[in-house]
Amino acid sequence: MPGHGAAVSLYPRLAWYGFRRHATYWAAALAGAFTNTVFGVLRAYVLIALWQARPGLGGYDVAGAITFTFLTQAFIGPMQLFGGGLDLPQRIRTGDVALDLVRPASLQMWCLSEDLGRAAYLFVVRGGPPALVGALLFGIVAPHAPAAFLVSVALGVVVSFGWRYIVALATCWVMDDRGLGVLSMVLTTFFSGLMLPLAIFPGWLGVLSRALPWSAMAQVPADVYLGTADPAPALGFQALWAAVLLALGALMTGAARRKVVIQGG
Repeated sequence: MPGHGAAVSLYPRLAWYGFRRHATYWAAALAGAFTNTVFGVLRAYVLIALWQARPGLGGYDVAGAITFTFLTQAFIGPMQLFGGGLDLPQRIRTGDVALDLVRPASLQMWCLSEDLGRAAYLFVVRGGPPALVGALLFGIVAPHAPAAFLVSVALGVVVSFGWRYIVALATCWVMDDRGLGVLSMVLTTFFSGLMLPLAIFPGWLGVLSRALPWSAMAQVPADVYLGTADPAPALGFQALWAAVLLALGALMTGAARRKVVIQGG
């Protein structure tokens, strides 16, 4: 393993590499921003009608519901709410992961560093336009605690990475990762708060959905922005799930190092 000083310099460089790598696909990022913006407008009109019929639903007013809509649309790219964003499944299928696993650096931290750079780029380029259009067309509220919101977004990205890394690394033990990818996408889009605020889910479903890790990816950062969640416990919740998922990913990495399944090549 590299020394502490080497790791300190390596991982920031990997994050910068992840940022620059995705910056080369600026046209795709802008196309994604346009799509997210269009669907944000459509979602906003749906939620406006819902909140006008049910004022105060879930603890939000109409302005809060609109803001929630465009925030979660802005999170799609940085949080990879539809899954993917990692090259691991392809590298496992080709057998290239065998080289990754013998590098003198943590595979998990290597991937995380690159993913943080990717998320930083998409947060600005793909997340900014939906928020800007939402502000211009409907008006969105200002952040309740800007610093806490940025920390919450960063933790949400780490939670998202932790989950996606586990799903990607599971390709070592399954012959086809597409089913896992679809299942991951369904769970994430439903339980993250992307479709509807989790606060409006009734009874046990609402309690369960807010306790699962996916809520840390969109619902919690949006609530920190809106001030409907106390920042300290909200950030603690995200940090806990980030630690749990990263720890599980580290255990799976160790298991993968002992049993690398090369599918093809």
